[in-house]
Amino acid sequence: MADKASKAASLAEKVDKSSPFDSEEVRKSAWTKAEKSITKGKPEGALLVLREVDPSGSHPTTLRLAGEATHKIAQRTNSKSEYRKAASLLRDSVKMNPKDQKSNTAYNGVLNEMQDKGISESVIPRLVNDGTPTVAGIFAFVASLIIILAGLGILAQPKSYGDEVTFEMSGTNANGVQETGSVSIELYSDEAPIHVENFKALVSEGYYDDTIYHRIIQGFMLQGGDFTNFDGTGGHAVVWSGYCNGQPTVSSSDCAEDKWTLPDEADNGILHQPYVLSMAKTSAAHTGGSQFFIVSPGSVPDHLDGVHTVFGKVIGGQDIIDKIDAVETAGDQGSTPVYTVTLESASFGDDGGEPWYQFW
Repeated sequence: MADKASKAASLAEKVDKSSPFDSEEVRKSAWTKAEKSITKGKPEGALLVLREVDPSGSHPTTLRLAGEATHKIAQRTNSKSEYRKAASLLRDSVKMNPKDQKSNTAYNGVLNEMQDKGISESVIPRLVNDGTPTVAGIFAFVASLIIILAGLGILAQPKSYGDEVTFEMSGTNANGVQETGSVSIELYSDEAPIHVENFKALVSEGYYDDTIYHRIIQGFMLQGGDFTNFDGTGGHAVVWSGYCNGQPTVSSSDCAEDKWTLPDEADNGILHQPYVLSMAKTSAAHTGGSQFFIVSPGSVPDHLDGVHTVFGKVIGGQDIIDKIDAVETAGDQGSTPVYTVTLESASFGDDGGEPWYQFW
């Protein structure tokens, strides 16, 4: 937990999304940060940093680190497409700087690993041979028409919700027995895009790891996400969205990072029902940051509808939420857990990142 402060300080270098990083010193600092994320097994966090520092993918070091991060994801998921993405990024890095030993070594390493696994570097067969379409070329043309027609149908369908996040939890139940378990949460990226983007950044950067549920009111809600003070008095947004302590502010440079907050998206039509994930905040508008709460089983706090932003829902591990809701509590308001309930780690249930073609 001691490194939470340093993580918060590291994100102070972020600027408005409309202002790309221009300083070589800042770029090098971001590369170092990305390398550390890769080493710590947080490749999604590294990709997030790289998108911020070099949105155009103009530097070979950015591409190399992106390739190394994607390679880590490929190894974890054993995904052929992720291996090909990693190889493509590293190949581009080598092309930009053929003399860079790190890029060459990483690229050769990925290719060797792909060869051992029987993964080709490309899935595209030769479509034309000496100006004449091959069988594969004719098939590709027909398939393209089918895909286009299918795509028109897909576009007509409602867009699905966002990514899935997994919480690894631990705590002592009402019987005094230590328990652990996993909770899966679906994020509503269409209905609350700003909240989801900020939440994903918090997950990617590891801010929620080793935090606690500081406030539990049985039959109402479970609250956590204070990664600075661990008692409900701290935490903040890590993605700049134009609000400083609830007030519209032009630039992030005019606001201390621990005052970054999110604009409310509470009018998205999603109601507070059992197991939904919602943003905690003060009574003032636009003051949400990192603290969240999960509505207890059987609870329907409709007085929160249109006030607090619902941006996800528990879709797996509801029994874990039930047990946490029933833990013994004390304190002046009777909402402080007697035994610590810990969010051990938060990670993405899928690959946790954007498709490679959306990476930049």
